[in-house]
Amino acid sequence: MGSVTADTAGDAGAAENGFRRWRDAAREALYGPDGFYRRPGAGPAGHFRTSVHASPLYARAVARLLCRVDEALGRPPALDFVDMAAGRGELVTGVLGALPADVAERTRPFAVELAARPEGLDDRIVWRDEPPEGVTGLLFANEWLDNVPLDVAEVDASGTPRYVLVRADGAERLGKPVAGVDAGWLDRWWPLPPEEGLRAEIGLPRDHAWTAAVATLERGAAVAVDYAHGAGARPPFGTLTAFREGRETAPVPDGSRDLTAHVALDACAAAPALPGARLLTQRDALRALGVTGERPPLSLASGDPAGYVRALAAAGEAAELTAPGGLGDFGWLVQPVGAGEVLPG
Repeated sequence: MGSVTADTAGDAGAAENGFRRWRDAAREALYGPDGFYRRPGAGPAGHFRTSVHASPLYARAVARLLCRVDEALGRPPALDFVDMAAGRGELVTGVLGALPADVAERTRPFAVELAARPEGLDDRIVWRDEPPEGVTGLLFANEWLDNVPLDVAEVDASGTPRYVLVRADGAERLGKPVAGVDAGWLDRWWPLPPEEGLRAEIGLPRDHAWTAAVATLERGAAVAVDYAHGAGARPPFGTLTAFREGRETAPVPDGSRDLTAHVALDACAAAPALPGARLLTQRDALRALGVTGERPPLSLASGDPAGYVRALAAAGEAAELTAPGGLGDFGWLVQPVGAGEVLPG
């Protein structure tokens, strides 16, 4: 993004010219009346590809995780599955289809999404704009936190971190110095050296969002899966970017594109003040759930050619889901609530 000019008139003067903090601009661009996530049509799948869209193996792995939560809870009469940021219901539909019959009969599926309920969705799925309370089961948030709007900070010429202000056309300028709880968050989780142009994304809204999501659970587990980075390896210029029609593009808060930034999952893990949070890579999580990417034995080709082709295709899909430098590097934050360990590894 590069450095931008400081706003000498202050935030009030900038607002008169259409500039505001990134958090406010992104909130309207993504979730306002005409925002990206409220528009009808194909939904997020038409603009970017997640693990859910990469392979049905992903939904099957989440179904196995739900079964583990079920066992940890002693097979309750009603088992909840909450799909946060459900898109058009692809994951929750795949999970329902992959569950054993006895578990599926007890499962209450919820899809949490701001867009309208898509036509043709399984009648069993409850469509909501916020998660239910008192959940007993699994809350699964796949690429949700990266779309929780946040503020961006940039170091000015004097070495002071300032809020980055943005206009609807993507033009930026620097506003007031970062202060208060935002400054405290930066000091703890993403300290910025006094070098002009360095950037950070202030992840406090994600911490709060995750804490609120976990608080909806009475018993079970909450899992957040996302692009992530950890303390000691924060990117020096931040990660704010956008996607439109399958391509990465400039982050312009005009409602035409997805706006996303990687998540400081380590900060989110510390926020709920609950014991037992675990951070691991998607590669390790999926392997623990039986997704390995191992090629089938060549002997299968002669005895069952069709089965060999299917197994080979599944191995390719599994390899993509667990690939280093790709989806396999996604972070998984696993938070048990009144349940034992559900994802050993």
